[in-house]
Amino acid sequence: MIKMTHIALHVKDIQKSMDFYSRYCGLKVVHDRADNEKRVLWMGEEGKEKDFILVFIAGGKSVQQRGDDYSHFGFALSSKQEVDEIALLAKKEGILFWETREEPFPVGYYCGVLDPDGKIIEFSFGQPLGNLVLENR
Repeated sequence: MIKMTHIALHVKDIQKSMDFYSRYCGLKVVHDRADNEKRVLWMGEEGKEKDFILVFIAGGKSVQQRGDDYSHFGFALSSKQEVDEIALLAKKEGILFWETREEPFPVGYYCGVLDPDGKIIEFSFGQPLGNLVLENR
């Protein structure tokens, strides 16, 4: 049996990444250490820290994704209103990448936000993934 447990990323400013992923994604610090003089931070959803985490390693570079590059991380929200709230906050902070939009199932309603390193983070409602799936689609 194979189970995906984490994704590890180098980040330019680990504190900014921690603040972003806490504020926008609701992730909590699971583990924080200095490894060979580089800070390593594990973050996960509360109660799911043993299932899947993001690992941030200090010392990375910012990445500017092109408009046609749809590489991203996806986070499910429980309503369109929550997607709208995230989009409004990101717009005020100048980090909204994709305006809110609705696409046919299984994509649903979503927006895209840039993290401190320029990676796109998608916030969606209506996708058949995670614990917040729409029933009877």
